[in-house]
Amino acid sequence: MEPTSRPLLVFFTSRRSGPARRMESLLAHIARKERDTLEVKKVDVDERPDIAERFGIGQVPALALVQDRRVVARLDGRVTTPRIEEMLDPFLATAAAR
Repeated sequence: MEPTSRPLLVFFTSRRSGPARRMESLLAHIARKERDTLEVKKVDVDERPDIAERFGIGQVPALALVQDRRVVARLDGRVTTPRIEEMLDPFLATAAAR
């Protein structure tokens, strides 16, 4: 993952996970809505187990928010849009101020 000035939301998924597949449209919506302040990347843990291991991902779906090359927040399991926005809000406000 290359460094970026915007926070990076990493979405860990797998084609074999129904809950992860159902979250894809939710993450696409957030990516569009926050395109100026947030970068979103999808990582298939079956294709990139090295990245999943580096982030300590044991289950999918999972979300990791990276800022300044550090994981600053994480959500595991299927979550709702309001829960994701609650996690992102403080970091997006900081990114918008930069």
